Amino acid sequence: MINDRGNSALSVPPSIQDHVQGSLNATVALVMYGDYQSAQSADVYRLIKIIRRQLSSLSEADYLCFIFRHFPQPHIHPYAQHAAEAAEAAAVQSQFWQMHDLLFNCQHALENGYLIEYANSLGLDIPQFLQDLSRGAHINRIKQDIESGTQSGVTTIPALFINKFQYRDRYNQTQLMAAITNLVN
Repeated sequence: MINDRGNSALSVPPSIQDHVQGSLNATVALVMYGDYQSAQSADVYRLIKIIRRQLSSLSEADYLCFIFRHFPQPHIHPYAQHAAEAAEAAAVQSQFWQMHDLLFNCQHALENGYLIEYANSLGLDIPQFLQDLSRGAHINRIKQDIESGTQSGVTTIPALFINKFQYRDRYNQTQLMAAITNLVN
């Protein structure tokens, strides 16, 4: 179910400033606010990957645009903020999605030493990566994501928006796929 009442509309529309998989001109835009240390965020991201694969085999390539925005919950997940900063440091080196996947796949190990290992495994420029992390170069970007989520009514993660409206149903493949495909039928 997509709820269009109250604070459930996406306040900041998708743009080239976002981390995007697919075309911003796609029929359906799916925006996820997530936290790298949240098991639920990782599960929903894996579900979205499955749905993206299914849709790409069933329809034209520009049907679904997926966007990830940071919404770390440091009061619950102490390493989430720093993991988001690592993802942004990787983004500067054109490796956002690769780091994104590593962080979700390795949620049990998000301390600094592991983040450096992940950066090294991706072939990132380690001195640049460390400099970005140590000086908090990407904190403002993460704050912008959090602010846009808060303005959109996000209070818990994961939070999904499908074509600007918050998805409030169960996070399972059948229901999420139906919500995505029913928008154009």
